[in-house]
Amino acid sequence: MRSRGNSVDLEDENHAATSKSGDTYLPTPASPEHGDMHRAIGLSVGSEGIMNDDKALMPEPGTETDFNVEDNKFAFSPGQMSKLLNPKCLSAFYALGGLVCLEKGLRTNRQSGLSSDETVLDGYVSFEDAKATSADVNASKALFVQVTMAETTPPSSRKRSDGLFADRKRVFKDNHLPTKKAKNIFQFMWMTFNDQVLILLMAVSVISLGIGLYQTFGTVHTPTNPPVEWVEGVAIITAVVIIVIVGSINDYEKERQFSKLNEKKLDRNVKVIRAGKSQEISISDVLVGDVVHIEPGDVIPADGIFIDGHNVRCDESSVTGESGLLLKHPADEVFQAIEEHKDLSKMDPFIISGTKVAEGVGTFLVTATGPNSTHGKTLEALQEDLEITPLQLRLNTLAEYIAKFGGAIALLLFVVLLVEFFVRLPHSTKTPAQKCQDFLNILILALTVLVIAVPEGLPLAVTLSLAFATTRMFKDNNLVRRLKACEAMGNAMNICSDKTGTLTQNKMTVVTGTIGVSSRFVDKKWYPPTFPKSNNSTTTSEQTVSDSDADNVSTGEFVGCLTNDVKTLLKQSIVINSTAFEDDKGGQQTFIGSKTETALLAFAQDYLGIGPVSVERSNAKIVQLIPFDSARRCMVTVVNENGKYRLYVKGAPEILLGRCTRIIREPTMEISDTEITTSDTEYLNQVITNYASRSLRTIGLLYRDFEQWPPTGVRTNEDSEAVLEDILKDLVFLGIIGIQDPIREGVREAVEACQKAGVVVRMVTGDNVSTAKAIAEACGILSADGGVMEGSEFRKLSTSQMDQIIPHLQVLARSTPTDKRLLVARLKDLGEIVAVTGDGTNDALALKTADVGFSMGLVGTEVAKEASDIILMDDNFSSIVKAIMWGRAVNDAVRKFLQFQVTVSITTVVLTFVSAVASKEQLALTPVQMMWVNLIQDTMAALALATDPPAPSILDRKPDPKSAPLITITMQKMIIGQAVYQLAITLILYFGGAKILSYQSTHEKEQLQTIVFNTFVWMQIFNLYNNRRLDNRLNIFEGISRNWFFLAISLVMIGCQVIIVFVGGRAFSITRLNRAQWCYSIVLGALSIPIGVVIRLMPNKLLFANSCQDFMKRHATNQFTASDEEQQYFPQPLEEIRQQPAFLEKVHGGRLNSDLEPRERLENHPEPKSNDPVITEDLQEMLGEHKKEKTDYGAD
Repeated sequence: MRSRGNSVDLEDENHAATSKSGDTYLPTPASPEHGDMHRAIGLSVGSEGIMNDDKALMPEPGTETDFNVEDNKFAFSPGQMSKLLNPKCLSAFYALGGLVCLEKGLRTNRQSGLSSDETVLDGYVSFEDAKATSADVNASKALFVQVTMAETTPPSSRKRSDGLFADRKRVFKDNHLPTKKAKNIFQFMWMTFNDQVLILLMAVSVISLGIGLYQTFGTVHTPTNPPVEWVEGVAIITAVVIIVIVGSINDYEKERQFSKLNEKKLDRNVKVIRAGKSQEISISDVLVGDVVHIEPGDVIPADGIFIDGHNVRCDESSVTGESGLLLKHPADEVFQAIEEHKDLSKMDPFIISGTKVAEGVGTFLVTATGPNSTHGKTLEALQEDLEITPLQLRLNTLAEYIAKFGGAIALLLFVVLLVEFFVRLPHSTKTPAQKCQDFLNILILALTVLVIAVPEGLPLAVTLSLAFATTRMFKDNNLVRRLKACEAMGNAMNICSDKTGTLTQNKMTVVTGTIGVSSRFVDKKWYPPTFPKSNNSTTTSEQTVSDSDADNVSTGEFVGCLTNDVKTLLKQSIVINSTAFEDDKGGQQTFIGSKTETALLAFAQDYLGIGPVSVERSNAKIVQLIPFDSARRCMVTVVNENGKYRLYVKGAPEILLGRCTRIIREPTMEISDTEITTSDTEYLNQVITNYASRSLRTIGLLYRDFEQWPPTGVRTNEDSEAVLEDILKDLVFLGIIGIQDPIREGVREAVEACQKAGVVVRMVTGDNVSTAKAIAEACGILSADGGVMEGSEFRKLSTSQMDQIIPHLQVLARSTPTDKRLLVARLKDLGEIVAVTGDGTNDALALKTADVGFSMGLVGTEVAKEASDIILMDDNFSSIVKAIMWGRAVNDAVRKFLQFQVTVSITTVVLTFVSAVASKEQLALTPVQMMWVNLIQDTMAALALATDPPAPSILDRKPDPKSAPLITITMQKMIIGQAVYQLAITLILYFGGAKILSYQSTHEKEQLQTIVFNTFVWMQIFNLYNNRRLDNRLNIFEGISRNWFFLAISLVMIGCQVIIVFVGGRAFSITRLNRAQWCYSIVLGALSIPIGVVIRLMPNKLLFANSCQDFMKRHATNQFTASDEEQQYFPQPLEEIRQQPAFLEKVHGGRLNSDLEPRERLENHPEPKSNDPVITEDLQEMLGEHKKEKTDYGAD
């Protein structure tokens, strides 16, 4: 029989024993030494192990301080209370003595709650006192009252200075959740300034400013050499200040936007019982020992134990990731079941903070608040320092290389000029002061070369690019909370996505249905993209049902064909036979109740034209209502309709179908029924199986008419109500409704775009394997040869086994938050750049661990948003594709500018070096001219290249690994080619221009100096267009019309250069040029573009790759990797043999079939391929088991 997870019953049998906060931990008596493992994997065993678990209240490593509280006047410590929900643990619940002992130990009362005027408590209650067994329940209550009275002094005699509940707050804390202290603008500035490149720039600026001040005030100036040497140092400092201000203001503003996004009524009120009276208090005033009322729609304010109530079901999907509702059982009932050795698989008395009440009303006893609660601990776990991003790492490495390169060139120039100085010194007729000045000039020139070598515009380009990208990303519904996350996303190699609320809507929706046997409908909005034809083999009958999908009509068309009588029957079956109700939140009407019933009501509202649910029900005369029960797996409502009675039944169709003797004949005609045949039953069973194979939750709708109520011959109970077993027969089958949490629009296309861009998308969910597989296949995540594994299996793998599994793993089902974090951490250890998406509290740890964390802005919890780097404002997974594009655009902008900047730096440094060594009276470029080229133009180039929007083709390439160099081979080719061309033209003009152009007069020679400068600048302007591409494609003007910034800045650069040449005069050592000389300069500059074409046509391999590959082959060594703990005991080969007996089958003649490291496998083959290293047979069998399984919801 199929799992009842497909039917109306929301309490999945598989919930019996899983991990943190999702289900209940039941230890095994057979192997107490493995208690920790059983806690992790949720092993389901009997109550004997619960009663004999010696480790139930033992502190976890690092939590010992929570168990030892100074001057504790309560029987229990915060640490012991936390053991109840770390994870849900019935052993700890039993060890603490159940609810009665919790009352005593926490000095409270389940009926009257805390005393309203409690301050400092007198006396102490020990653990033994709390667990003391009384003769009967009444005696225990009397003892508690006596203890309470003895330990509570009158208000007049207390120390009021300690305030209300002083001891209780001191020991257990109040309910203020831990929050990260907001950083002010100056802290953001300091964080931005702590960058190696900026620190290097500041050092250079100090040197430059010192030299400039000396030259300005300590040397003699001429009309052609104005005292402006200090300007460059000040300009570099100004650039650093701009970088810090722009970066910090961006981060500060993003943080403020995040705060506004999260702005809620945090100080909401909750209803508690104090001094025997119900009252509302602020959520932050809730204390351990409080008795809290809960009702549908409430968000649980603190952890606790369920006291009593009616049909309380909680939605814990934000914590566990599972969409089913969990039924809560009274604590006394659970404790009694433990002592009587009853089945505990469904017993759950635990209330988790941050979850929602979906059904029922009741009360619970608070056991943990604030930082000690589940919600608070998750928030505290997010208080971690940010890691360095890949681009930061590369820029820091580049800064070191630049410092070494600039220092080496400066030292070489200093040595050459110093040797020349000493050679000429004996023959010099200058005065000692002049000789000293010559020496200082040599030192200044060497330091100037060092300053020129540092690309001061690079950090500005990074900051401007990030600022521009984040602003544009906000328009694309991506709120970037941390500026550096933008560029990290550009190189993401893996996306580990949550299912519920991320890939799906976290909103159950009716997607298909069958009325009778002749009419079927499909919601075209969800059904086609969600359920592509599966490659899995199906039976002939299933194939028949599947093939008939093409004949299904849309929901709207189907409802339009129904007669009014049938439409009313369907509407009443949904609206009247339901316990869900309406609520108006923020002006928007929503339904509150089980997700199945709210989905049916939404369907009725959208297609059947129902009015307000309360009005519909008030018009119906309900004579008997039998609520849903997990044993019966159905709900029944009886309505008096004009003197006759109609029984509406809703429940699991696979069970209720056997109670049917008739079936509705033709829904498009008046209501009539006929006898159900064997072929009808077989067909309907095929429909049920087919729906289940597509991960649909199936709901059966049935009815029966009676002349009187209770019917004649039917047994009745003490309330004169008919016994269900006697009336649940001879039913008329109405139809089957298929419900599912639908895939978000655009998800499949977004996944395909990610895969096209070389990003591996993995799904990590708490759902069972069959559901996870169905959704993964619908999203396009799970390929034919992809692997599926459960979290309990994954976490038991060794590090080396994980390394073999991960390249093939595409779906991790039944996973805990720890499993998700483990997967992310392992991927990062393998050198991967990992992004994680999630919306729930359970995703927070993985979001924080990842390189980039995405949370949902609309349905995401506060914890998830706080942990994330980027918030998807529209909750659309497809927005991630835009984030990837903008992230790559940022990386490309940095590389484009770097390519341009390094070219300028090389040519400027070499020109300065050569012209200085040549001992001419004047350098090729004067200091002021170099200031314009090296600073102003670089800044403008940063602005121009940082604002290029991403082109669609940016997704056609694979992401760069962390180890990828910042300057690629194609970039090196362009840098060297352009530098050679610029140097050749400039040096030819500098040394041979007068001869080539036949310049003889002083004025013409002065014009030649200006031609050198003008030509050099025009080569940079045209080379700026060359640098719009980083690949070998020839169209450098692609998308230029969409970037008005680039065009505007280009015009500004051209205008400034024209102005300088015309009016620069003595300050720039400029002489006006004639038309011919302008033509020389512009034509020689424009030749940079065809030179760029020639460079791009040169194959990379011909120039660089062969020599690099030969070098790598000569120096390559095959080696294995191991975790630190493994290396403490065994060398890696021996460790492999020890951990994997099947490893011996892979060894032949002492040689391994494959010696690739896991990291190499991931980089070279992001998706499983036939030539991947063969994983061991036992691991292959783990993945193979799930591949062979038929996709049947609840099969596991």
